Amino acid sequence: MKLLVLGIGNTLLTDEGLGIVAMRELEAQFGNRADMEFLDGGTLSFTLAVPISECSALLVIDAAELGAVPGSVSSYEGAEMDRFLGENRKSSVHEVGLLDLMSISLLTGHWPELRALIGVQPEVVGWGEKLTPVVAAAMPEVCDVATKIIDRFTNYSDKNI
Repeated sequence: MKLLVLGIGNTLLTDEGLGIVAMRELEAQFGNRADMEFLDGGTLSFTLAVPISECSALLVIDAAELGAVPGSVSSYEGAEMDRFLGENRKSSVHEVGLLDLMSISLLTGHWPELRALIGVQPEVVGWGEKLTPVVAAAMPEVCDVATKIIDRFTNYSDKNI
């Protein structure tokens, strides 16, 4: 079992960097575990298809247009994640979108069965190196949701070895 925690975003664009901030917080908490890898996915590229193909579980954290108040947190697992990505093709500064990586992974047969996306509604996506206060205040909830997903994924894997 190898769980990849993938933080996505641009830390120079205020709330767009929240995926990286959350991934770093989780790495500080779980970084000593041999069954987990933490990756700063930046603004994505096709090179991320390789680590995705090598993991048995995937947790992605990113800013997402949820149509909600800034700082709102939503999570999507399995087919629900796939539907969210397909239905919510947000305009992005990313060179490659997560939907593109999902398509590549499906074509190569390496889209993890255990997968989840945690999305947070940004308040501001513009030049700045810090999260807005409302999104920064959501980080404990993001990490709590992530911890529950990590526990569920690792327990599922332990039972199905």
